[in-house]
Amino acid sequence: MGETQRVLSGVGLDEAFLALAISEHTRDTVPRFEKLWTYYRNSLSPSVTSSPARWYSLGQEIGLPRRGFGRLPDGALPDDRSRPAVEAVVENDIAWRIQSMIDFMFGKPIHIASTSQNESAARAISLALDAAWEASGGIALLQDIALLGHVFGHVDLVVSADEDGLRAAARSGGDPASRAVRAAAHLRVEAIDPRRGIPILDPDDYRRILAYIVHLDRGINATAPSAQSRARRTITQILTPSLWRTADGDRITGNRHLQWTHATPPVVHIQNISEPFSYSGIGEVEPLIPLQDELNARLSDRAARVTLQSFKMYLAKGIDGFDKHPVAPGQIWSTDNPDASISSFGGDSDNPSEDAHIAQIREAMDKISGVPPVAGGVVQGKIGSLSSANALRVTLLSVLAKTARKRVTYGRGIIQASQLMLQALRFFGVLDLTENDTGLRIDWPDPVPVDERERILTAEAKIRAGVPESRVLGELGYSSDNPGIQ
Repeated sequence: MGETQRVLSGVGLDEAFLALAISEHTRDTVPRFEKLWTYYRNSLSPSVTSSPARWYSLGQEIGLPRRGFGRLPDGALPDDRSRPAVEAVVENDIAWRIQSMIDFMFGKPIHIASTSQNESAARAISLALDAAWEASGGIALLQDIALLGHVFGHVDLVVSADEDGLRAAARSGGDPASRAVRAAAHLRVEAIDPRRGIPILDPDDYRRILAYIVHLDRGINATAPSAQSRARRTITQILTPSLWRTADGDRITGNRHLQWTHATPPVVHIQNISEPFSYSGIGEVEPLIPLQDELNARLSDRAARVTLQSFKMYLAKGIDGFDKHPVAPGQIWSTDNPDASISSFGGDSDNPSEDAHIAQIREAMDKISGVPPVAGGVVQGKIGSLSSANALRVTLLSVLAKTARKRVTYGRGIIQASQLMLQALRFFGVLDLTENDTGLRIDWPDPVPVDERERILTAEAKIRAGVPESRVLGELGYSSDNPGIQ
């Protein structure tokens, strides 16, 4: 039995099941995730089939209905909108809503604070975690985590540790805080794209990860043997409670024995919105896709109608030479025929039902997403006067409530990843911590702008109520020991 087989058998797996899991993920899961990403990204691609005026196509065009090309077998036109080219109007109402939700979640730095009663340990823990998250990407990493979670419904975090670097930091001496900060440079948190991450779950508990696979195909700096293109390699990482194995195709390129993870893979799972009894969570893109398709279809139909009806046509009777001269401003026509006339027809006319339908689609997207236009900076007359922060909060009630709900799932994941890093610091002797020292909390910033005077008054009230002054100053951003994850 090979070493890989022995490692997998330790968690009830074998190489055949591993290959099956990768195959199922590639066949069933990845195509669905690619569609979700297409609707979020709506990327522009050069298109050779488009008309000369449209050298590109957009991702969301895949959801536009066909409007008939050519004739039916009996010679009849399929509908009255049949024409050689179809107007394609795409307004990506999904992306700005996703970005607004991410801004409410991680638009400002957060602070991970220790709840330890030991002030020296609490300070060392806070500084070490801040340094480790900053080295991993800081607030940009948090925004990437939120983006993947919002699009796909969940995201996984992998915590890695440079064991030799941690051992060297433990021997470096100095006070615990400085030693912990030096050691934090050897800890990393990585967000795994769900299109690449494959969890192997306990059949008896969907919340327990037995093993985790990161599977990706990437180009390398070499030419493919039979084509003028880059050669590609398949990289597979297998994470079990005791081993982190990296394979390049069928060749093992790296083995890292995991001793500090306490019999669990160093993986943290985050659901965007929790879905009971399911590993994957609820994303923000999927429920908006049908409405986005309907909006794009209606906008495209309106563009076609305007194109055909926005110009006027003229019918002239009894005027010689009318067909040889264009109608132009300031032009005078004369005739001796008393029965002569010029009448105009065509031109775009008001279509209130079409406008109402488009407005109702947008309102439905507001309700489903919980993100009103004002969250994206579009102030409409119907919201009234926003003269105070409280009035703005009432207007943004839905997105604020949704943000508070997500802070539970994302906050739990951030804390679990942080506790994994503390676990590594304890195991390699960087910090001497007890179980009571590993408690953490997240200080979330207020997503809605608050009047500075109101903030000072609130801070003074908190101090009078007995809240530690250092914590209050940290919330105001004045504490040197509370820089936050930038």
